Amino acid sequence: MPAPNEISVSQLDRLIGTPEAPEIIDVCLEDDFAADPFLIPGSRRHPHTDAGGLITQLSGKRAVIVCQKGLKLSQGLTSLLRSEGIDTEYLQGGMFGWRDARGTMRLNAAARPETVNGATLWVTRHRPKIDRIACPWLIRRFVDPAARFLFVSPSEVLNVGERFGATPFDIEGVFWLHDADRCSFDKMLTKFHLTSDALKRLAMVVRGADTNRHDLHPACAGLLALSVGLSRQYRDDHDQLAAVMGLYDALYRWARDGYDEGHDWPTARG
Repeated sequence: MPAPNEISVSQLDRLIGTPEAPEIIDVCLEDDFAADPFLIPGSRRHPHTDAGGLITQLSGKRAVIVCQKGLKLSQGLTSLLRSEGIDTEYLQGGMFGWRDARGTMRLNAAARPETVNGATLWVTRHRPKIDRIACPWLIRRFVDPAARFLFVSPSEVLNVGERFGATPFDIEGVFWLHDADRCSFDKMLTKFHLTSDALKRLAMVVRGADTNRHDLHPACAGLLALSVGLSRQYRDDHDQLAAVMGLYDALYRWARDGYDEGHDWPTARG
């Protein structure tokens, strides 16, 4: 019988990439992490010895604690946090269980930029439409839920990045950029090792909409239309990003669970 404060790999896997995903806290020991430097997508590292810091950070949130095997570190910390009224579970089997399960993704931690004041900071050109919205969605859902984004004039992206320690993306001359016919979104999937079938389907739609190749998938033209409309609707780029998160959440669920579903009228024919 599973423990009452335990979550299985399959249960957690279904939540990752969705707005319902919990805070995932990796408390693996430094030596263990150095030997296998990968993370569950959307998770962050935190020392198990700093329970006080977690109590403050997780107040009012749901959390999952992950250690190497799902034993003493995660179970002890989970119980401690629950005693403080925090909705906490530990991952059954820990990081080994996640690693060995079929179909789970593991984030390449080395590809994630250094944090600035506790979160990754990114900068790109203002007035985003497709790739510069899809990338922030991907980062917040799979790489760093606390990530922040700066939208500035194209001529100032590199200067702002240097001054504020922000990582530039989707602009000429930087690492996170289109590669041949692939978008910045594609490059992030590759470098972060986010290789699920659902994200590949979503990437094809983003690529087709962003590069005007609507032959890649029928949804490409629809994404372009919605993206242009939303860019006209919102004057502030941050407001636009907040509004569009729900659109990409829906696209992800389509790509994961409903890509082969059709619709017709009338629903029943004689």
